Amino acid sequence: MKQITMVRVYLTESEKCLKKLLKYLHDDSQVSGVTVLRGITGFGHSGKIHTAHLLDLSLDLPVIVEFFDTPEKITTILSHIQNIIEPNHIVHWPASVIDRDGG
Repeated sequence: MKQITMVRVYLTESEKCLKKLLKYLHDDSQVSGVTVLRGITGFGHSGKIHTAHLLDLSLDLPVIVEFFDTPEKITTILSHIQNIIEPNHIVHWPASVIDRDGG
């Protein structure tokens, strides 16, 4: 098994930083993997509920950007993205990934 660090970033669709974050993770950092998940309902510190309704023309749904890489690489990435993302919207934790050797 290989030791990695998982990172989860909480945003909403209306935040302008999503494209900037993805460009940085893909082009500049070249992280091992990124997944963007769109939530159907959520709320944060403000207490404002973001939810989808059939009649909504413009959505402001929750978005989760999740990615992983080596702990050293993630440390560098976190120091960069903390200037892009609002405080208290980034969570990270150590994890293991099964590598090609199956261990």
